[in-house]
Amino acid sequence: MDEKEKNGYEPMIQKTMEKSKKSRFANYSDMFVGKRGFFAFLKYEFLTVWFSGCPGAAGIALRSIFYKFLFKKVGKGVIFGKSVTIRNPYKIIIGNNVIIDENVMLDAKGADNKGIVLENGVFLGRNTILSCKNGDIILKENVNIGFNCEVYSLNNVEIGENTLIAAYTYIVGGGHSSEDIDTAFRDQEKHAKGIKIGKNVWLGAKSVIMDGCSVGDNSIIGAGAIVTKDIPEYSVAVGMPAKVVKDRRENSHQ
Repeated sequence: MDEKEKNGYEPMIQKTMEKSKKSRFANYSDMFVGKRGFFAFLKYEFLTVWFSGCPGAAGIALRSIFYKFLFKKVGKGVIFGKSVTIRNPYKIIIGNNVIIDENVMLDAKGADNKGIVLENGVFLGRNTILSCKNGDIILKENVNIGFNCEVYSLNNVEIGENTLIAAYTYIVGGGHSSEDIDTAFRDQEKHAKGIKIGKNVWLGAKSVIMDGCSVGDNSIIGAGAIVTKDIPEYSVAVGMPAKVVKDRRENSHQ
């Protein structure tokens, strides 16, 4: 068990900012840039301000040229849509032929996490959010995430290759405790066991994967289902909470 899982929480960003004695520049650098120093700040500001909102093919071309200087690593053939929000880019690795649609957020913030990895061929649909809260997010090759999805990680969230995630899906890699009725939810510990989604999984629209759950290879999660426990491989699971209703290997033509 790693330190993040053992402790089960991270300090809330809001609380940290409230108690911070750092300058506004230092807080901005930590929250958005990911590095201290005037040169890192200047590069981040220049590239995001001047190129983020550029429309059309010209904007895509300019971002493909200049955004590689922002990130830890960027492969070939990467497409950045308009108005992509980028936080802590030094903790973000992007493989070849990745497509990041308009208004996506990539937020790799954290004190001691590794950040976000998008392997070759990943697609992120419009308005999707990948949000690290001192956790890590790993999308394996050819993961396809639809519009308006959110992946939240307080520990580790890994999504296997060729997995298809439909619109408005939430993958919630962490949560609040609620045992102490005299303490505000935001001030209580967080649990963060992590989430592992296997290869060639299909998550239906508006499905929810809760912290501590795994979904086995080649499984289907029905639209609107809420996964609260592990789902075996080759399963079809539906409902709230999700229950396995079929093994895909039964009556298979293979």
